[in-house]
Amino acid sequence: MKRIFDIVVASIALVLMLPFLLVAALAVRFTSNGPAFFSHERCGCRKVPFQCIKLRTMVPDAQDWLEQDSDLKARYKENGFKLDSNEDPRITNLGRFLRRYHLDELPQLINVLRGEMSLVGPRPIINEELEWYGEDKDELLSVQPGIFGPWTVMGQNRPEYPARALLELSYIREPSWNKDLSLLLGHVPVLLMGQSEEGDHD
Repeated sequence: MKRIFDIVVASIALVLMLPFLLVAALAVRFTSNGPAFFSHERCGCRKVPFQCIKLRTMVPDAQDWLEQDSDLKARYKENGFKLDSNEDPRITNLGRFLRRYHLDELPQLINVLRGEMSLVGPRPIINEELEWYGEDKDELLSVQPGIFGPWTVMGQNRPEYPARALLELSYIREPSWNKDLSLLLGHVPVLLMGQSEEGDHD
């Protein structure tokens, strides 16, 4: 039933948001060099990796820049595998706007339709983040990661690790339709108000 719900809602949302997505993609393409979309490998359900799709918010060689800048890489790891937008030189001006209102996440509706993600679930993470889940990492990977979830719904009050790990695991351990619907509705003010300068890692 959850899969059917994901397909129906994601299909409707993608059709409704397609004009904006096309405009945003063109804006990304023409305001900085490189492709409009960006994909990054994340940990999927049952340990199957997948390419998480986003509108590109960084310069094209962002990952190489991170690997070559030891100070930036150290701050990235210390800050829960992300950086504040205002201190990350890789983020474009348009990218900061897209991140603030989570608009860069719109292409993940395609991941939902592919069956790689769900509308609601723990946020997809990179391999390095699994260390925060310790012996519970298999439990985290027993469900589809989501676009929306218990961590993202907290907006500007989202906790860092290890509190984030406990929050995501608590969602998995107490699943319910009411909780999923509540989380979806709870994201409305989060999306309208935007987030702080600290964003999800790209």
